[in-house]
Amino acid sequence: MSKIQVSLKKSVDQSYEIFLKTDYLKRLIVDLKKNKWGNKYALICDSKVRRLYGNELAEKLRKAGVKIEVFSFQEGERNKTLKTVERLIEAMSKNEFFRDDAIIALGGGVTGDVAGFVSSIYMRGIPYIQIPTTLLSMVDSSVGGKTGVDTSYGKNLIGTFTQPEKVYINVNFLKTLPKKQMLNGVGEAIKYGVIADKKVLGLLRRNKDKIMDLNVKVLERLVSMCIKIKARIVEIDEKESEVRKILNYGHTFGHAIEKISRYKIQHGEAVAIGMCMINTIAVNKKWLKPKKAEKITSIIKMYGLPTKYEKLKSASKLLEATKLDKKMKDGKILYIVPYKIGRVLLTEKITNRDIIKACKKHS
Repeated sequence: MSKIQVSLKKSVDQSYEIFLKTDYLKRLIVDLKKNKWGNKYALICDSKVRRLYGNELAEKLRKAGVKIEVFSFQEGERNKTLKTVERLIEAMSKNEFFRDDAIIALGGGVTGDVAGFVSSIYMRGIPYIQIPTTLLSMVDSSVGGKTGVDTSYGKNLIGTFTQPEKVYINVNFLKTLPKKQMLNGVGEAIKYGVIADKKVLGLLRRNKDKIMDLNVKVLERLVSMCIKIKARIVEIDEKESEVRKILNYGHTFGHAIEKISRYKIQHGEAVAIGMCMINTIAVNKKWLKPKKAEKITSIIKMYGLPTKYEKLKSASKLLEATKLDKKMKDGKILYIVPYKIGRVLLTEKITNRDIIKACKKHS
């Protein structure tokens, strides 16, 4: 029998620019015309963002000569599902979108994940652009190429790594963001300060009022610091084989808490609780000094983010919810644990008993 070799060694440049300015629209129009990522564009957003920004943006782009159609879905994490993806794909098919067309994701983390996932599978892949409208998506999810949807078993269990063509960040979108959603993004920003750069925590501590009052200069500084950290990590490890895992600090317990609450607790809130829990375990195991843990907790409390969740009294629910964690390998979960601010370690040496003790403290 003859041996047939299929050689697929290749080098692909997926580099892209993140444009962080309030006057993003002029650059967007120029780029759409110059780069021709698509002959026409599917602007995907949720129902709320469509009303606030989607229809208006589409009309401005049409006046500039860009062919565009708006497709929306009901807002909320509960709609981050394969059913939503199927409906969007059917609507795009009905409107005759082809392989030489592209997607614009306008919205928060849910929209970015859904639209990015659609772009990776529609016609076996078409380009997409990210325009985040929430603080959470600006500091984190719009950069790095993670896409996906949830299942009844867990968060983001179906997805792809698909890098956008470009990311346009305009902090003025935050003017219509509820305070609760702003805090959602602060939770992720705190994560970056703990895992990589204590200067982020310093900025958060000194500028709470300016951040919550939507000071453009401070917000752009915060967003820039966070996405620079993420960009460096993604450049080293795009597919989360090792280094990129540190971005999941607080997320193993956070995702489980989201699931237990049926997504009534928002992502940033759940991550805040998750960070406090893993910090407690780290202190108990003498990996992290109590004063360092308290310093992190103090910033979480300063912004009014939660540190406890009453349903953690039943640790069995949390343990069950972590079984399908994507960091699971050989039956063990890899936990991201800070040993000082700005430095973390990756360990499997956390037992159910450690988790049960942390649940008691944070319920």
